[in-house]
Amino acid sequence: MSSLRQKIRSYVEANVLGKERALDTFVDNPLATYSSFVDLGVANWWISKDFGGRGVSLEDSVDLVDELSYGDAGLAFAYLISIVPSTMIELYGTPAQKATYLRRMAEDGCFAATIASERAAGSELLKTQTTAVRAGDSYRITGQKLFSTNAGFADHVALFVRTPNEDPDFKCLVIRRTTPGLRIVKRWYTLGLRSAATYEVALEDCLVPADAALAPNGLRLLEAAMNPSRTLIACCAVGIARRLRDLCLDYAKHKRFRDDHLNSSPVFAAKLGQMEMQIEAMRSVCKSAAREYDELRRSDEAGDRLLGAGMLKSVAVAKLFCGQVGWQIASMASEMFGGLGYTEDSLVGKLLRDMRHVSIIEGGEDVMRELLYFRHVLPKHAG
Repeated sequence: MSSLRQKIRSYVEANVLGKERALDTFVDNPLATYSSFVDLGVANWWISKDFGGRGVSLEDSVDLVDELSYGDAGLAFAYLISIVPSTMIELYGTPAQKATYLRRMAEDGCFAATIASERAAGSELLKTQTTAVRAGDSYRITGQKLFSTNAGFADHVALFVRTPNEDPDFKCLVIRRTTPGLRIVKRWYTLGLRSAATYEVALEDCLVPADAALAPNGLRLLEAAMNPSRTLIACCAVGIARRLRDLCLDYAKHKRFRDDHLNSSPVFAAKLGQMEMQIEAMRSVCKSAAREYDELRRSDEAGDRLLGAGMLKSVAVAKLFCGQVGWQIASMASEMFGGLGYTEDSLVGKLLRDMRHVSIIEGGEDVMRELLYFRHVLPKHAG
């Protein structure tokens, strides 16, 4: 085990395990646990060494997120999701943007947020209605954004807007969260991942310098940058599944079943053997997706190649597969606990909610299936 993975495992043991109920709340964020993670010196572990970061590969990041999610997937999600704006800045930002934002993320461990989704658009971001109108050397922005994790306390945000009469007509603007006119409307009360904080955001006559824009088309940048985040979100299911397996094992040691304990039952053994196979399969698809992404990132034309590839097939597979299989494991675990699996007295109920949330965020199952169909099934049979 790498020293960094062991460091994060020790953090989880000291700050998370046994405290899950306190984290599974809607207290004001960021939680004190966030600060302890920043103090650990590993926040934003993927930032390049060129900007003072650790430069951890996506493949190694899978192991780190696995460890974090074993403790609490909401924390893992809050800690990893800054990879979306940082990836766009590193691949497509100006030297000044990279020096400003990436170095701050590496040195201060600050959070970043992506502000993209809207109520009417849903997953169809081409229907984005938040508009940026040119006003001299600035954009004047008006609109309403639905879901943005970390937006309430982020250092900076990647904001996606429609830019009428310009080419491209969608842009990504990187701005400070404290920019006048950017207002947090509310925090959403989510069913799962409650230790993360997701917000509704309003843009009200928000004036942003035109040079805050990344090039080229903002929606293509977002699709490329969600390759690492979707891979790590899929990996959250691995950590949750491992925790469910261990809870089942512990429960079975003490649960009386017929003339013995539950862990002596062949049926229980078969279910846990099935879980173990599924966990290894989930880990494998996450690692495979991460290796493909890392190979692209190491190339001299990484930005162009990722724009050309869009959403990698291996990433879509990992997101879809881990969501489905993770839910199967969570359902199986809850059944083992009987009625307790559906009460607040059992941690299984929380993990069940978290697992479902993981399968939905950044593209639910139907979104991933449709993407695989139109990008990778139809083209093969177009002739």
